[in-house]
Amino acid sequence: MKQTIDQIDVAGKRVLMRVDFNVPIHHGEITDDRRIQMALPSIRSVLDRGGKLTLISHLGRPSGDGFEAPYSLEPVAKRLGQLLTRDVVFSEVDATSDVVLLENLRFSTGEKSGDAKFAKALAKQGDIYCNDAFGTAHRNHASMVAVPEAMEGKPRVAGLLLAKELQYLDYAITNAEKPFVAVLGGAKVSDKMGAIEHLLGKVDTILLGGAMAYTFIVATGEGVGKSVVESDRVKDAKNMIEAATASSTVLYLPVDHVCAQNIQESAPTQTVIGSIPDGWMGLDIGPETISKYAHILQNAKTIIWNGPMGVFETMPFEEGTRQIAKAIAKAKERGATSIVGGGDSAAAISAFKLDSKMTHISTGGGASLQMLEGKAFKSVAILDDAV
Repeated sequence: MKQTIDQIDVAGKRVLMRVDFNVPIHHGEITDDRRIQMALPSIRSVLDRGGKLTLISHLGRPSGDGFEAPYSLEPVAKRLGQLLTRDVVFSEVDATSDVVLLENLRFSTGEKSGDAKFAKALAKQGDIYCNDAFGTAHRNHASMVAVPEAMEGKPRVAGLLLAKELQYLDYAITNAEKPFVAVLGGAKVSDKMGAIEHLLGKVDTILLGGAMAYTFIVATGEGVGKSVVESDRVKDAKNMIEAATASSTVLYLPVDHVCAQNIQESAPTQTVIGSIPDGWMGLDIGPETISKYAHILQNAKTIIWNGPMGVFETMPFEEGTRQIAKAIAKAKERGATSIVGGGDSAAAISAFKLDSKMTHISTGGGASLQMLEGKAFKSVAILDDAV
């Protein structure tokens, strides 16, 4: 376990805190401030104990050639000030103010390249380094690795959000209570192959859905019409099915599908059991698969979910994802631990208003997936271990 910001003395000191304020902004207005809200416990821990803060973050994917107005963190500074009910100094280095938010790190190419000179300039802004940005923990960017390296000899700790993510995605999974079920979906099988391989033999059951399932179904010899298939990964999918058969993990594929000829709300649909006809594509798991998966989930003690079961953003192809989310929520009510990966899974949970029904919803899609693959993060390893 890593030492956390609330475990060290911050009185009279300035904490350089890497946060994840990569929030959606439309016409200068924040449309979802959850990532700002999630950072508040660490921020308030410092301020309530007499410390000062210099906050650093990225936003979006600017070119790195300098200021780009659509990616400015200025709206974030305004919203943070409202949430804290205090002034937040934006963009300027200010040693006297309690809270400073610097401009988007990615306006400099030095952030993504891990430039040492860029990192040293940032490192001068704090007596203590705190990483509370799980969403970028898998990236060796300057603010994640080179900055704490430049602050060697000073405290380098985890924020409360990062510690919570590690608790659930590392410790809770490693020490999972069984039956342990993984629900994996989403568009690309290539994104999930590493996670499936790592989870074989660790989880009791893997339930596959989403577009990625069709590459596996092709590997079994069944027709999938014009469903999305990664042809170059069919052999890998077949090998994974064989590896699952040889392991203690049972791998399930959808047995029926809600199909259409295009992705539109008005498109005619049909529910297909078995092979999908030519010209049709699978866009959601069908009722029989929902029933089977829900039955398995009702007996689970630990559940991890990463990736929707269909094109949930478009009706009527949201039903599979909705029903699986409800089944996981019910399992949690019965005492199961439910851990939801970030990205589309978190968006689906929010759309279905089931946020409070999950044990933990990760703030990092890519980072949570890499943890499911068993990968270690340099940005975390560099932090001080708990005493």
